[in-house]
Formats: sequence, C-alpha cells, structure tokens
Amino acid sequence: MPRHELYNDDGTSDREQCPRCGDSFLADHGDRLHCGKCGYTEWE
Repeated sequence: MPRHELYNDDGTSDREQCPRCGDSFLADHGDRLHCGKCGYTEWE
C-alpha cells in the first residue's frame, strides 16, 4: 500500500500504531490486528 494512503490530508492516520514498536502500523486482518515488524498481535 502506498504511504500516502495511510495518512489523511492533515498528516494524521486512522490506523492504530504498534504499542511495542511505536513506529509501524497494525494491519487489520478481520479477527486480529498484527504488526509485521515485531509480530505483536491483538485479537478482537
């Protein structure tokens, strides 16, 4: 996904950032949120 699709026009993002890494976004896989960088997972 291109970087410009992650941010709104004002520079904010609707995506949740990883609480462990802090510099990457969590991917929404429907039943969980997952960080591809460190492997952190939140089950919904």
